[in-house]
Amino acid sequence: MDGSFRIGRLFGIPILIHYSFILVIPLFAWIIGSQITITTDMLNEIFQVPVDTTLITTGYIPYLLGTIVALGLFAGVLVHELAHSLVARKKGIRINSITLMIFGGIATMEEGVPDPKAELPMALIGPIASLVVGLVCSGIVYSVPAITTDPAVAGVLIFIFGYLGVLNIILFAFNLLPAFPMDGGRVLRAWLAKRMPLHRATKIAADIGKGFAIIFGLVGLFFFSPFLILIALFIYIGASTESTAVKYSYLLQDVTVGDMMSSPVVAVLQTMPVSQVITMMYSSKHLGFPVVERDTLIGMVTLADVNRITSIDREAMQVRDIMTRDPITLPPTAPVIEALKIMSAHNFGRIPVVHEGKILGIVTRTDIIKVTELKQI
Repeated sequence: MDGSFRIGRLFGIPILIHYSFILVIPLFAWIIGSQITITTDMLNEIFQVPVDTTLITTGYIPYLLGTIVALGLFAGVLVHELAHSLVARKKGIRINSITLMIFGGIATMEEGVPDPKAELPMALIGPIASLVVGLVCSGIVYSVPAITTDPAVAGVLIFIFGYLGVLNIILFAFNLLPAFPMDGGRVLRAWLAKRMPLHRATKIAADIGKGFAIIFGLVGLFFFSPFLILIALFIYIGASTESTAVKYSYLLQDVTVGDMMSSPVVAVLQTMPVSQVITMMYSSKHLGFPVVERDTLIGMVTLADVNRITSIDREAMQVRDIMTRDPITLPPTAPVIEALKIMSAHNFGRIPVVHEGKILGIVTRTDIIKVTELKQI
């Protein structure tokens, strides 16, 4: 993930930290530290255990404790994501990395059409892990008298583990909300997918997730909570993005680029003047052409290539001066989903289809959209 750096590996899985994580830790530390008295009263009510505030309210100690709790919370998030990842790996799904970021954590898995049978245990295990961490931390609160007889030190331990216990149990409950793409939403999708096609189940779960996102956003506006508004945006965008991705993956899973490529292809020579290529773009409404030499593909020239030079230079230059050499190509047997991934990753609009060096056709983003629409009939 962009903006992330690696800090180590656990169970063979790379652990990354996003820059937003570094920004949010001081914010969380300040929020927790500035509400130390309110939180202490809350923990007293929840656990019915007296909390000595001699140390926890002294000087900079509240903000130190805030930092410890914030780091502890993200350690719990890491356990949550590790639980997802280990179950996924057991189901044969490759885990690329786990990234800690402003909204918690995200496990990056190999892409493909989700299997509801595998997704259900994967989605449930994360919240269960958070519940276990929360219960363990809560249990430590009641074990503090056996750990120390110093009331001030006991107050510090009760504050840290009591707060982490409450936060992880809240994390457990929050993640089980049926707000796709959160864990509860994935559980809902897995349940729906047993009764209908996957892309329809995903759309229903995503629509419910968007509904929760709107509610979170309105509550965030009412209570002036920027963090809740950001969570609402995260859920809404995530639901929309994944719903679209699953729809394409499901509908195009058996389609190859050879099935939908445009052929024959209008190609240009590397000696063609750039001005003539622009004229061809206007007349054909195509924004890119393969460049061939003796029927062999040697490059691609696109509108982006043309825009990189000035209008004066275009008059004197040929295609070979601006074309992209050694373009990414696909064989006719490649899945359309692979073409779509390459287009998204590199912001391409088209990919040449080549067999043994000869160009057979070209597949465009528009072609994929049209076939997807036809598949929905």
